[in-house]
Amino acid sequence: MKQEIVLASDNAGKLKEINALLHASDFVVVGQASLGVPGADETGGTFIENAILKARNASQYTGRPALADDSGLEVDALDGAPGV
Repeated sequence: MKQEIVLASDNAGKLKEINALLHASDFVVVGQASLGVPGADETGGTFIENAILKARNASQYTGRPALADDSGLEVDALDGAPGV
């Protein structure tokens, strides 16, 4: 039986991509929406902090391991704007 990992995202494309990468492993990734996980407040000051907040939220809600990512655009000529 494969171990479930929660993807702290509602992005169906990410879910499909990650499961394709893990198809030969002992893991299957399930989306947080399928488990009723509410979205986390993204209050971190960095993309990494927001990813951690999202993964912790999903893990605490479900009691299962979780993974997340967060990204955005930072432009040097705009002093890092638009940023996090």
